[in-house]
Amino acid sequence: MANRVFLIVLDSFGIGAEPDAAAFGDEGTNTLASIAGQPEFSAPQLQKLGLFNIDGVTAGQPCPAPAASFARLREHSMGKDTTIGHWEIAGVVSPQPLPTFPDGFPPELIAEFERKTGKKVLCNKPYSGTQVLKDYGEQAMRENALIVYTSADSVFQVAANEALVPVPQLYEYCQAARDMLKGEWGVGRVIARPFVGDKAENFVRTTNRHDLSLKPPRPTMLDVLKAAGRDVIAVGKIYDIFDGEGVTEKIKTTGNTNGIAFTKALQTRDFEGLAFINLVDFDMLYGHRRDKAGYAAAASEFDRFLADFIPGMRQGDVLMITADHGCDPGYTKTTDHTREYVPYLICGPGVKAGVDLGTRLGFGTIAATVCEALGVSAPALDGESVWREIAR
Repeated sequence: MANRVFLIVLDSFGIGAEPDAAAFGDEGTNTLASIAGQPEFSAPQLQKLGLFNIDGVTAGQPCPAPAASFARLREHSMGKDTTIGHWEIAGVVSPQPLPTFPDGFPPELIAEFERKTGKKVLCNKPYSGTQVLKDYGEQAMRENALIVYTSADSVFQVAANEALVPVPQLYEYCQAARDMLKGEWGVGRVIARPFVGDKAENFVRTTNRHDLSLKPPRPTMLDVLKAAGRDVIAVGKIYDIFDGEGVTEKIKTTGNTNGIAFTKALQTRDFEGLAFINLVDFDMLYGHRRDKAGYAAAASEFDRFLADFIPGMRQGDVLMITADHGCDPGYTKTTDHTREYVPYLICGPGVKAGVDLGTRLGFGTIAATVCEALGVSAPALDGESVWREIAR
């Protein structure tokens, strides 16, 4: 049995299109393949673990004797967004997609939001988060207005300049939106997007982003572990994704580098349970911006972290590496998430090396395996554990 599980989500690190990708507009996508050929990509530790041995992975060279057990996971839920992906990782399948608004939000909703905030709303369209600042940022400052936009995902995003709308005030506006967005309007996330700068050329989003998610529809792995007396430490946007449900400790991060540093620090701490970590920059900074070089460099930074982290693992430690969806930086038809398989790498002193688990349906495989590894019964979660196949 394990004492500590470090579950790291490389946000959007897909490894190839799923069979139904065409239905999502994502046929032929492959995040890993798009970055593996970049000069900035160096992943010797991931190679040793078995990343390139996973079913269907053609990028990179397989390792003759992988140090980890490994699988390819196919999403069971009807979605390709952060919320649904993480819920499924935590053992809750979503058979229906969360609502999206390709033509913008209904006028009556926007009017009510303006009434609640006392602010004019600009844009109200699907938009790139960086381009929307260039196109609407100066007007928003002139008129002291809020920029509301969405994407192909189930999100209601609110951007405001920190010089005019203090961050706590923006959070209050987003909470007002969250309170409104229920039922048929129940988007997965309301996202505060503060920015700074005084003209289109120098507007930049800050690290004060804040996500307000729907609560999961039923208890997840986090709730089960917490109820069993285990620690559930949420690093990065995990707390926000689950609206705090099942979390015993929250650690806010400013990006991958900061998240990696906190994970290293957690390794030196005594706890019993789960450290659930999201590294957001893969998706936010590089996937959506279709920056293959930046994405490859971020993967290399994570790989260097592994070279330091793995030798420091204790008896009873388990490291799991996965993703929540794809966001192929080489796919230029859209700038949205992509419907892809995700990797599942599991290693540690008590884990067998080189077990090829093939392709499994459902990210809930992770939730079931985490709970069984920690000795916690979780029969109500979606997913089948592979712990007995890989435990020494």
